[in-house]
Amino acid sequence: MTQSYKQIQKQIETLQRQAEKLRTQESDGVIARIKVAIAHYGLTAEQLGFGATANGVKTKAKAGKATPTRSAKYSDGQGNSWSGMGKRPYWLRDALAAGRTLEEFATGVAPPKPKSAKLKASKTRKSKVVYRDQAGNTWSGMGPRPRWLKEALDAGKTLEEMGG
Repeated sequence: MTQSYKQIQKQIETLQRQAEKLRTQESDGVIARIKVAIAHYGLTAEQLGFGATANGVKTKAKAGKATPTRSAKYSDGQGNSWSGMGKRPYWLRDALAAGRTLEEFATGVAPPKPKSAKLKASKTRKSKVVYRDQAGNTWSGMGPRPRWLKEALDAGKTLEEMGG
């Protein structure tokens, strides 16, 4: 028996409603699991890449370290400067190609040492990982206990179980 165009369209609509219902059920389950994980790990919107900028436009948040500020090591006196890190800027490349030397642009200010270098110079002992969980989180045993460790201890784990 052949079906008419109208009958097939009706079947398509019925299948689309069923598909949307299944999609909603599945996504509700996924959302519930995500909420549990967010609560368990204490994640923030910024950590998940949903941070907002000053003008209200959402952007991806940078994970990890903040961009360090560096003082200008080279400057042309016209507002152009370069810290000495990364590729040379075009204004400096053009000037060097025109016969000027890099020393002509030196500001005489040495860039500040990174904080990590200062810490390494002041501390003689290195911390090593003492405690770790199955998710890869680690704690050296120095400083305050991190959230993941507090939650694991509250859940009944012991420090000896997580000793690494």
